[in-house]
Amino acid sequence: QGQLVESGGGLVQPGGSLRLSCAASGILFRIYDMGWYRQAPGKQRELVARIAGGGTTNYADSVKGRFTISRDNAKNTVYLQMNSLKPEDTAHYYCNAHFRTVDIWGQGTQVTVSS
Repeated sequence: QGQLVESGGGLVQPGGSLRLSCAASGILFRIYDMGWYRQAPGKQRELVARIAGGGTTNYADSVKGRFTISRDNAKNTVYLQMNSLKPEDTAHYYCNAHFRTVDIWGQGTQVTVSS
């Protein structure tokens, strides 16, 4: 069974940047669609960004132009570069790996945007 481990979260001021990383193990990483989701207190988990095995990306409207998802298949790692962070980006961010009927989730990393 595959495993995902996120890192890179933390406390940042509005307008700042963070880069999240998600390291995968136990899966054939290059064939998986990889995604970043987030969940704020009292809200449902939502898709932030996704990158297909072939490299196609899509983003939530709320992060377009500010966040960039990328992957390094040689390192089995997916990244989320977050710029111009806003207080409403505060949430627990989760990494997801998806292939056919398989969905794998990491434990997540907390991002807090506050002055």
